[in-house]
Amino acid sequence: MGGATPRNVAIGVQNFEDLIVHQDFYVDKTGFIKEWWENRDAVTLITRPRRFGKTLTMDMVEKFFSIQHAGKEDLFEGLAIWRERGYREPQGTYPVIALSFSSIKETSFLGAKNAIYQVIERGYGEYDFLLESDRLSAREKQMFQRVSYFFGMI
Repeated sequence: MGGATPRNVAIGVQNFEDLIVHQDFYVDKTGFIKEWWENRDAVTLITRPRRFGKTLTMDMVEKFFSIQHAGKEDLFEGLAIWRERGYREPQGTYPVIALSFSSIKETSFLGAKNAIYQVIERGYGEYDFLLESDRLSAREKQMFQRVSYFFGMI
């Protein structure tokens, strides 16, 4: 009596790489990358109920495009997006600044505002290596520095 080893259902895990590396149960949502990319929307609003996978989906998109994850094709092999040959090339080629506000649970406006500022400040700090790279234009680097300075000083 053989069969596949049952997969762990990792409830609450919001890190795409962790799910794939640990071979946890994962419903393939990588088709969203193609759909989103081809829609060419200026803004994307994802409205779903709590615990519906919004943060995990955004983490998946970040892991797919971010230069910080270049060379991690193995995360996507066997998934829907990897069957789309034209989508293999952009994996790991863009500077992506990913911010999640899912951990903000403040109950006052001021508390929530300060928590949001901290998330943005950490995000800019995490990606400050872009200032030394050729991935951003001079104008983009200037804007990065202005925004980073503003949130760092609050």
